[in-house]
Amino acid sequence: MNICFDKVEAGRLAAEQAARVLRETIAQKGVATFVAATGASQFEFLDFLTQRRDIDWSRTIMFHLDEYLGLPETHPASFRKYLQERLINKVYPGRVYLIQGDAPDPWSECRRLGALISRVEVDVAFVGIGENGHLAFNDPPADFTTADPYIVVELNERCRNQQVKEGWFSSLEEVPQKAISMSIRQVMKAKNIICIVPEARKAEAV
Repeated sequence: MNICFDKVEAGRLAAEQAARVLRETIAQKGVATFVAATGASQFEFLDFLTQRRDIDWSRTIMFHLDEYLGLPETHPASFRKYLQERLINKVYPGRVYLIQGDAPDPWSECRRLGALISRVEVDVAFVGIGENGHLAFNDPPADFTTADPYIVVELNERCRNQQVKEGWFSSLEEVPQKAISMSIRQVMKAKNIICIVPEARKAEAV
């Protein structure tokens, strides 16, 4: 665990650790698989990470943690939009598997993603923790038993309120009540986990 002076320092340190894991994994295996997170906690981290020139991104495979159900990719709060703008269109990972939150059948989408991620070993997961302690969109008390890599979850009110307070939505009514999320067991399968939790509002959750 590292305690940093501010979120800029935390983002810089996390980016250094992430770059080291990706470089070493590519050197050893030829390819590195990572899971990306979104939200305010990742701003500085992704800024520093995408500025680095010591990672061969063409030899990486990317998954991500979660996405709202029913939200199109063009919506300002879409995690696909976030990742396209802050990560994918800056470094161009070799392969990218995004969660289609507006897929007609979310359970089929979970199975599609589950089949894809089950074929690989996740080398590093970049994650954060929500104000209520949620990891990905697994609100407490989370399901630690499911073996499914991706699941449909209901978002509790505190989690949804956080999205409003951070400016992603203008009202609670606009925040979707469900999402597709990577399960806790799948997150914990990663060989390395880099968790970034800035700001005092999350101290209780930590």
